[in-house]
Amino acid sequence: QNDTYISIPMSSSGVNHFSQPCIYGHFVSSYAERKSRFMKWLSKLFKSGSGRGVTGGKHPQFLGDENMVWGAPARTLDDRPRAEKEKEELDRAIALSLAEDLKGPNGYRWRTDNDEDRARPLHDSLNSSSYPPYAPTAYNPTRLCGGCNHEIGYGNYLGCMGTFFHPECFRCHSCGFPITEHEFSLSGKNAYHKSCFKELTHPKCDVCHQFIPTNGAGLIEYRCHPFWSQKYCPLHEHDNTARCCSCERLESWNARYISLGDGRSLCFECMESAIMDTGDCQPLYHAIRDYYEGMNMKLDQQIPMLLVERQALNEAIVGEKNGFHHMPETRGLCLSEEQTVPSIHKRPRIGGHRLVGMRTQPQKLTRKCEVTAILVLYGLPRLLTGAILAHELMHGWLRLKGYSNLNPEVEEGICQVLSHMWLESEVMPGFRNMPSTSAASSSSSSSSSKKGEKSNVENKLGEFFMHQILHDASPAYGGGFRAANAAVNMYGLRRTLDHISMTGSFPL
Repeated sequence: QNDTYISIPMSSSGVNHFSQPCIYGHFVSSYAERKSRFMKWLSKLFKSGSGRGVTGGKHPQFLGDENMVWGAPARTLDDRPRAEKEKEELDRAIALSLAEDLKGPNGYRWRTDNDEDRARPLHDSLNSSSYPPYAPTAYNPTRLCGGCNHEIGYGNYLGCMGTFFHPECFRCHSCGFPITEHEFSLSGKNAYHKSCFKELTHPKCDVCHQFIPTNGAGLIEYRCHPFWSQKYCPLHEHDNTARCCSCERLESWNARYISLGDGRSLCFECMESAIMDTGDCQPLYHAIRDYYEGMNMKLDQQIPMLLVERQALNEAIVGEKNGFHHMPETRGLCLSEEQTVPSIHKRPRIGGHRLVGMRTQPQKLTRKCEVTAILVLYGLPRLLTGAILAHELMHGWLRLKGYSNLNPEVEEGICQVLSHMWLESEVMPGFRNMPSTSAASSSSSSSSSKKGEKSNVENKLGEFFMHQILHDASPAYGGGFRAANAAVNMYGLRRTLDHISMTGSFPL
């Protein structure tokens, strides 16, 4: 079962990336508005009375990081120190010296350090004249901050996409901190730091935990497991990254897998319920035989069952004349020939990131009926081991009942149906009104409780093993299962088996 290749563009639709989009400073008015307000101020400057005790007066200042005219807060002039009064008059002179600049095409300019030097002669001439202090009316527009929804008073502000903010209120929708960088990302009405937006939208590899790089076409290309949705860089398929022999997930760089010593690796979730030796597997084996008996498919012969290493299973396959074996790797075998097979007698223990202390014992298998023994690969989770046993027991049942010379699609297909049915009874008890075998076999799994309840992790594994059967692409196991399952759903298991017995094919 192959993982899926996915390529996506760098930026999603509806996402804008801005470079220096923010306007820091005071309110920006049009050139006409600024000129009008300035002329009114200048008119009042020359028409105001001679008293210096005018209160409530405000004067325009050229302030902030933006180029604009903005009214400063009201100040009482009576009781101010002389130095402050002189500074006010100097500011007035600066305003007059800048008036000429407002005639330019842009209608505004920056306040510079040279402005005071340029304005001092005008300041001195004003002091020598009889013009009274001025008291212009302040321009005080009302703007609401898009962040805190409070009025923006005097001081710097920020404008973005027609909305205004206090600088501290323009915040990243992801992390909540103010955006102070010159560049940011906008998705809909939400603004983000570019780094935060990348964290949210750019896929990361579940193996190396880095952002998945783009390919030569500028697309983000990665592999994705069809069940687990594990995303990873394509290069990890060729850099010897370990893959769990049970659930197929690749090993993450921050979670080492357990090496089974025969080229296979096992993730920790699968290790929780793994069955490691023949003795541990006996309760599960007998529970599945009882499952068959509950469907009126009792196996009359006591068929030996052994848990074996990978090499022993492969050697047994070579010596077996009958049967169709699922490549690239066979996990179980219904043996019909006499052989001597080394069985795992003592379960290994975990030492570091590998299994140590395994002990095997050779077992001579003699032929007493059409089935000599059932062999299953050791080190697999309880539900996968059970699914393999259910499949191989169906091979045994067919041979013991005289179903001979079936083509692979029919025999493997109906065996896969029994395997899938047993998994359903474990993961979804009552789905086909069949009892679960968990209670009878709970001693074989460390993750099952005394009442036979399975953890969420084990249930999810069971769903994956069912998914594997449903989506197997091979003609015999995949195509055969889908044809057999359709027949069983339409006619029932018993009538389907009777039809196979008479015709060697599935009923249509």
